[in-house]
Amino acid sequence: MKKIVLSAIAALAVGATSLSATQFYVDDQGQVFTTSGEGRKALENKESSVFSKTSKLEFSGTHYLGFVNKDMKEGDSTNNFEVRRNYVQVKAYVLDDPKSYLRVTLDATYSNKTADDGGHADVYVKYAYLYLNNVLPYTGMEFGMAHRPWIDYEEHQGWWMRSVSKVFVETSEAGHLTNSADLGVNFKTKTPYFTSELGVFNGEGYHGENDGNDDEEIGDGVSAEWRLTAALLGNGEKKRKPLKDDYFDLSFFGQYNMDNSANADALGNVEDYNFYGFHTVYNTPSFLISAQYVTSENDQVNTTDWNGQGYSVNGTFRFGEKKQFSAFARYDEWENENSTTGVVSYTEENAIYGVAWQQNKNFKWLLSGQSYNRDNSDSSDYTSAMLTAEVHW
Repeated sequence: MKKIVLSAIAALAVGATSLSATQFYVDDQGQVFTTSGEGRKALENKESSVFSKTSKLEFSGTHYLGFVNKDMKEGDSTNNFEVRRNYVQVKAYVLDDPKSYLRVTLDATYSNKTADDGGHADVYVKYAYLYLNNVLPYTGMEFGMAHRPWIDYEEHQGWWMRSVSKVFVETSEAGHLTNSADLGVNFKTKTPYFTSELGVFNGEGYHGENDGNDDEEIGDGVSAEWRLTAALLGNGEKKRKPLKDDYFDLSFFGQYNMDNSANADALGNVEDYNFYGFHTVYNTPSFLISAQYVTSENDQVNTTDWNGQGYSVNGTFRFGEKKQFSAFARYDEWENENSTTGVVSYTEENAIYGVAWQQNKNFKWLLSGQSYNRDNSDSSDYTSAMLTAEVHW
């Protein structure tokens, strides 16, 4: 029995350390050694290989884990743990160009228990695209389930607190005009003083419905989308680091969504809608300040969906020896207008504020609050407090 136990331990040790290529030896008493010697027999060490038909695979992950206390103005208080983002990503470098790759990103979100089923985690594809470097001068191309031109830029230049809230054009507390990924093609240009993204997409987003047929109730149009950015201080061609780089950008962005299936009237007829915006951001290692204005128009008759205008401002102040601490705040205001009369139906106000600690390069803690007010319905108003752990690897 003693020999069996020791042999089992040896086998587990071999399995746990196979990647380190350590050689183990065993004597006639079943004792395990890491060096050879008289009466010791080398244990066979077989490694399981991972094969890939590409020269390089790169794995990474992004995770937003949190706890939220939410108080509705007219309703109950709720307390919930959340998984707001749970990305696991792989890049396969399938071409000779070292900057071209295939990217697949999976996201897992948790669905709370309903009357029909228990709580469970859903896994879906957020991004799945081929990136080709320099298909045009200074320009690469994403093809597949790709980034839409605006949101990824703002999250990595103007609003670094995505783990707390989505950006202005995506959040449900404002216009809720678009989302971050869709099936299509996106041309991304980078030069020192000018960057841009120009794309054509299905338009409904990565969880929308578009089958490209002639059924108006589904939607067969596409969406033309853009971002044009002047990098006034240069360095537009590099990946910026907010704690090291100074930058000052001015951007014009928008979408023209044709026959969007989510934009249907009571008879099921799909309509166009479009929006555009202006954005500016100034960053130094000590602070960031950013502002934007957005307006949207909907061809659907007598609706307030995706029709209105608003603005957002946000700022971050960083302090500490390594600027590892920060205080941040953001204010959004969105006026929903009737698409036929132009009369403002209601106004939404959204305030976000908090502090953050960058514990190391992979891990950040955030403590934040949020206050939302909709002037035509007290039942929608709420305040919340959130604790968030943001992890990158």
